[in-house]
Amino acid sequence: MEKGIIIAIDGFSACGKSTLARALASTLDYLYIDSGAMYRAVTLFFLRAGIAATDETAVKAALGQIQISFETVDGKVVTYLNGERVEEEIRQMRVSRRVSEVATISAVRRALVAQQQALGRKKRCVMDGRDIGTVVFPAAELKIFLTADPQVRARRRLSEMLANGHQITLEAVTENLLSRDQIDSSREDSPLRQAPDAVVIDNTVLSPAEQLAMVAVLARMRGA
Repeated sequence: MEKGIIIAIDGFSACGKSTLARALASTLDYLYIDSGAMYRAVTLFFLRAGIAATDETAVKAALGQIQISFETVDGKVVTYLNGERVEEEIRQMRVSRRVSEVATISAVRRALVAQQQALGRKKRCVMDGRDIGTVVFPAAELKIFLTADPQVRARRRLSEMLANGHQITLEAVTENLLSRDQIDSSREDSPLRQAPDAVVIDNTVLSPAEQLAMVAVLARMRGA
């Protein structure tokens, strides 16, 4: 079997990074590592434990108690926090409102980057997030940076949340996305940045199938 490559997918919130990464991993028979879910799982742990992002002592102590894993269930990658399935709960708005704040904490980022890099040592993996091509896997053979019109992104996220049973307005979703963009792009530790060698894809008018086909071609050209 060929060694394969590492594929890093970065971009703004609700650009379909996870959708693309999951589909691409399935197409290539690669491991999908959901970095966003990892930060959401840490955020959920903090919410449940009443840990404030500003409490450095409590944050560092909690990180030693957090184990995040993934399993494929009925063809879908599912997130587990300390053995508990939390895939649905980490997508709720209460977690979305806090995840960017938690992701700015250096200790959290260091702990999760170490886990992510360990998962990628065997290559043949696809990971999406905001600093994958710049910090986690700067030597990735293929880097993709996704962007789209903010209103299109908000409508996509709203449809996703309504489909999952969450009651939310377009205004609230838009406000959350713009706030996350600002926090993610301005944080001191590993901010959202486009890697110089990333392929930029604006998917405002692209269907998921069109985007997948485009990136699959790029991946195979790079040795996938």
